[in-house]
Amino acid sequence: MAGPSLDTHAQCDRWQQRVAYTMSVDLDHRTHRFTGASLLKYTNNSPDTLQTVFFHLYLNAFKPGSEMDVRSRTIADPDPRVGSRIAALMPDQVGDLQVLDLKQEGRSAVLTPMGTVLKVDLPKPLLPGRSTVLTYNFTGQVPVQIRRTGRDNAEGVAYSMSQWYPKLAEYDHRGWHAYPYVGREFHGVWGDFDVTLTLDSAYTVAATGVLQNPEQVGHGYPSRKPIKRPSGDRLTWRFVAKDVHDFAWGADRDFKHVVLPMADGPELHFFYKDQPELEAVWKELPTYMERCFRYMNEHFGKYPWPQYSFVQGGDGGMEYPMLTLITGKRRLGSLVGVSVHECVHSWYYGVLASNEGRFAWMDEGFTEYAGSQVMELLFPRGEDPHAGSIAAYRELVESGRHEAPSIHADHFLTNRTYGTTAYSFGEMFVHQLGAVVGEKTLAAGLKRYYATCGFKHPEPIDFERVMEKQSGVELDWYFDQWVNTTRTLDYAITEVLQVGDSLRITLARKGDQCMPVDLELLEKDGRSMLYHVPLSLMRGARPADGDRQPFTTLPAWQWTNPTYQFTVPGRLADLTSIMLDPYRRTADMDLTNDRVYLGGGVGGMVRP
Repeated sequence: MAGPSLDTHAQCDRWQQRVAYTMSVDLDHRTHRFTGASLLKYTNNSPDTLQTVFFHLYLNAFKPGSEMDVRSRTIADPDPRVGSRIAALMPDQVGDLQVLDLKQEGRSAVLTPMGTVLKVDLPKPLLPGRSTVLTYNFTGQVPVQIRRTGRDNAEGVAYSMSQWYPKLAEYDHRGWHAYPYVGREFHGVWGDFDVTLTLDSAYTVAATGVLQNPEQVGHGYPSRKPIKRPSGDRLTWRFVAKDVHDFAWGADRDFKHVVLPMADGPELHFFYKDQPELEAVWKELPTYMERCFRYMNEHFGKYPWPQYSFVQGGDGGMEYPMLTLITGKRRLGSLVGVSVHECVHSWYYGVLASNEGRFAWMDEGFTEYAGSQVMELLFPRGEDPHAGSIAAYRELVESGRHEAPSIHADHFLTNRTYGTTAYSFGEMFVHQLGAVVGEKTLAAGLKRYYATCGFKHPEPIDFERVMEKQSGVELDWYFDQWVNTTRTLDYAITEVLQVGDSLRITLARKGDQCMPVDLELLEKDGRSMLYHVPLSLMRGARPADGDRQPFTTLPAWQWTNPTYQFTVPGRLADLTSIMLDPYRRTADMDLTNDRVYLGGGVGGMVRP
């Protein structure tokens, strides 16, 4: 399904494992328990022989004493949605997921449950380039909704079914990624899902994939044939999804189902409780989301699947392939905002699908970056839509809890640090890159990244190399220092001196981070002169025609030098100010030394 690559030998062209699930699941709404049978074809495209595989059993996190329970009660700033709620669950309220038996091509495997992870020792080694078939039965209990998944959420939605089935863990060039579930994000294997769900016929079901039997189901799904439901009080739904890495669904008796076909995009589906207080806002959502998809298709790359569903449920907003679960009792701006963020995840969580455990900022941050631009389109303010990400990053640094973004998502010391790093730092990192390579280059590079690395689980090195190819400059210094350290940026104007008919300006690097520098000389008549100082480590410079307005490029700042001095034509008497980073698109920590207000005469000297 991935589009053609722009690079003959793409940086992220490495092997990918492959799965094909065929699942049949039966849910009893009276007991909130379900049973399932699965046939899983697993293709080992790695160069390694696999004797063991791992599954995620996420629902087991919702039991007293689980790693999620303990983590949420011992971290410095617990998520209020979780807190100590898991510890207080009764037996009929907990989550549970068990694999009853598992066979590999008819031979029983050895199963070792490990909380939210299941270790499976295969009776037959899976050789490189070969496939095997695993068959297993499983049973589960849907927990009271606490975090993302569960039953009877705060808005009364019956079922928010995410992280609900035994899910094979990803194996890649770094090995297995069988992370325990403590409340962070997810990673999965590319594949196809053919899922049959059977439950009470009164429920309307929304799910990943495309419904295959709408004529037997109804419930608002378009059908080319007359609706003819089977007799009885139970109904079976069959959904098929291609080239996805997870499967989620939601169900409620009172769902209203609205469908908006797009002429050159996916069919959009909206599921929400049929209540007057929701109708007033939700009826406006489809038009906004159509504009969102059109903008994303044009500016970041085309959405590849035939359908997308916005489903009321969960505990906030959470993305899944072809579907999101969002709380729905919101004002219009909030409902559009959460919907934009979650559907934009389709490009980064859905198509690119970086490992969110190791590189959460690549998913959340890129999504925030694109989503901020969509929101500016939908609700124009005439301001820099990314400014908030820089402000949030500064607040984190000033709090003293700044941690390197390269830390695994599960191991940040506080929820606040994780959240700000994944969302705000990630957005800032992409936005700030425009100050290095140019904003037109950044926009083209983001489209190239999507086309080149879609369906390939890219890592930071892959985005780095795509942007290097697009820009023609070296960027390893930018990625190494911003992603792997907690160094901060602070450049200053330290002296402005009139020398004949010229100005001699001295800049200093006060912080430990290296960056190229932009400088604006603002004249009294309102005209401005822009100068760009590249960093020597770039081995090149930002193109003068790739930014907001033309500028003059000065010799590179040798990175080992703590100061930089240059001379340009001009008179102090003609200027009102000299300013670093006039577009405010870098995370300079001290803005007080970035600007000099001038009023001196010829021969005068100004020190900030």
